[in-house]
Amino acid sequence: MEFFKKTNIDFIGMRKITYAFSIISFVLAVIFLIINGGPNYGIDFTGGTSLQLKFTVPTEPGQIRSAISGAGFGDAEIKNLGEKVNNTFIIRIAQMGEEAKTGGMVLEQLNSKLADHPYEILSVTEIGPKIGGELRKGALYSILVALIGMLVYISWRFEFKFAVGAVIALFHDVVFVLGIYTLLGLEMSLTALAAFLTIVGYSINDTIVVYDRIRENLKLMRRESLATIMNLSVNQTLSRTLLTGVSTLVVLLVLIFAGGEVIHGFALALFIGTVIGTYSSVFVASVLVLDWQLYLDRKKQAKTAARAAR
Repeated sequence: MEFFKKTNIDFIGMRKITYAFSIISFVLAVIFLIINGGPNYGIDFTGGTSLQLKFTVPTEPGQIRSAISGAGFGDAEIKNLGEKVNNTFIIRIAQMGEEAKTGGMVLEQLNSKLADHPYEILSVTEIGPKIGGELRKGALYSILVALIGMLVYISWRFEFKFAVGAVIALFHDVVFVLGIYTLLGLEMSLTALAAFLTIVGYSINDTIVVYDRIRENLKLMRRESLATIMNLSVNQTLSRTLLTGVSTLVVLLVLIFAGGEVIHGFALALFIGTVIGTYSSVFVASVLVLDWQLYLDRKKQAKTAARAAR
């Protein structure tokens, strides 16, 4: 199905504007991350305690917070897993020290201050700072390995300059989403990491579709300039790109507004990543390959002219 047939949009001609947007947004994201001291790491990466409790009577987050604030846990993150009738909550508390039995202290406060709100303990997870640090390193390595893997794969399937363009576009997407994620004060957890890796996969899929069409047209249109071929290729894949992107965004919007608090951050990261990933496939990955090739052509012409002048 094609909603846009035989479009003739000059995507390549817009590259100065899109370069400016990409560079400015990337720099702003990096500056904000530096000012903020990095992402807002959750207890998965910094260490802490997570409790999942199911109350047998209607309970409000404010009641839980009031009950545990007396022990110094007033800044705990409290999330309702679903409708209030379920009364199931996740309570997350940052690391209080190596020896602190945070989970037990929280349960003691609830038993004392909310004695008329009995509950069932579904899970108690305590993550030490050492494990949290290892998870943080593992998260960074997983994204770096994914980017290196993409570089190797696309170099094998296409050319090295195509691979570099794709990886730069992916790095651009990850930093952009991470900057907005941090700006909104959202927590970087293992779930969020899964969203970022999904963004990498989605974005590279879009980019490879465009690259495939460019490669096909390079064989069929040998006499045309690379800019013309790239413009045609992007226009030919536009319908598919938008159809895939819009259908994905519709599902993510439903998850954002109806999926509950726990999945909200995951869905929002994917939503932003889908938008920026679609943009980068058209306006970053392809145009970088074009400008790299134009640079190589100018360099080759300069060498030829220098030899002729001797």
